[in-house]
Amino acid sequence: MKRRGFTLLETLVALALTGLLMVALNTFVFSMGELWGRNTDVRLFDQHVRAVTRFLESELRTAALPPAGDAEQAPFTAQEIRPQSGMTETLLTFELYEGSRLFVWPGQPLPEVVCSLAVRDRVGLLYLWHSRLEKNFAEQSPRETIVSPLVSAMSYDYYDADFKNWKNETQLRRNSDGEYEAPQRLRLKFTYQTRSQEVLIMLPTVTQGVPAF
Repeated sequence: MKRRGFTLLETLVALALTGLLMVALNTFVFSMGELWGRNTDVRLFDQHVRAVTRFLESELRTAALPPAGDAEQAPFTAQEIRPQSGMTETLLTFELYEGSRLFVWPGQPLPEVVCSLAVRDRVGLLYLWHSRLEKNFAEQSPRETIVSPLVSAMSYDYYDADFKNWKNETQLRRNSDGEYEAPQRLRLKFTYQTRSQEVLIMLPTVTQGVPAF
């Protein structure tokens, strides 16, 4: 039996079908790449929000641990802080005994680092920090480190046990004696272009010993 080869017509048809398949495949690949690139900002924004939230949750848990966290003294307080701008602010303050990986020291890192959280317009969320062991701790303004440039607002949630609901305050609240109260939750607003997202971060209570995480 003689084997018959492909005719010129069959070859041309096969090449045409292959060409159409390649065009369709390229169109699909480029369209998927366009869609993926179009959503890059959204995905990166969401990743940033999650990363900053996890970081702050970890830092606050650390602040609630001994020796910074003490059962006789609340780990989170409202204190008057004089930043580098010179104008005193009342900020949520806590202590990170071993500091933070964000801190860049001019010399050898010191323990007993007092930290405050502040949000500045067009700057973002800041750590204001210095160590109690520094010579001019009481006189010098704390250093400033940006935690996230995308945080546009920070507010405070207080739980009302009488009405069993949460109340949000844009400033740290005073009690009936005129003393500032630490909130139970932080509410952060992240903003990028036209997109915004709000997250809640619980302030942990004092933990004795090593946490189970």
